[in-house]
Amino acid sequence: MARIQDEWARERPDVDVSPQGVIGRLHRLGLLLTDRLALVYRKYGLGEGEFDVLATLRRAGEPFERAPGELAAHTMVTTGAMSKRIDRLERDGLVTRRRSAADGRGRVVALTPAGRDLIDQAFAEHMRNERSLLDGLTPPEAAQLEQLLTTWLAKVEPPHPGPERPDRQDTP
Repeated sequence: MARIQDEWARERPDVDVSPQGVIGRLHRLGLLLTDRLALVYRKYGLGEGEFDVLATLRRAGEPFERAPGELAAHTMVTTGAMSKRIDRLERDGLVTRRRSAADGRGRVVALTPAGRDLIDQAFAEHMRNERSLLDGLTPPEAAQLEQLLTTWLAKVEPPHPGPERPDRQDTP
């Protein structure tokens, strides 16, 4: 990143390239982190999206179910993308769909026992993986980075409706 910044500063001294130091490194780190996180998802036969759906259902607590629109809102994808994820998970026996008891026109997606077992195992390994990724930072550094990212994200991310705290980003 430093080399790229130096080259741009040489070629375009009229342009402030300092943002590139932060944004470029975050982008590179994001790609590397995604690759490392995906290793765990794949080990359990899941993509990032499927993991996210199962984790969102598991976090809901008993009876581990949510409406498809609620799932889409919690995972920040379109309802169309959510339908495709649910189709795959249902085909694999990890979730079921049924009519809502509260509203016969609505649908509810629920974890199956197999889905709950899978996400419990995958989530535990996911957290061990995330811990290993943070092990290069001291606890105070990790806390400082979390605070900085929380502050920045709150300024960049558009507000999203729902019960989520605006200063916390869902972790799959």
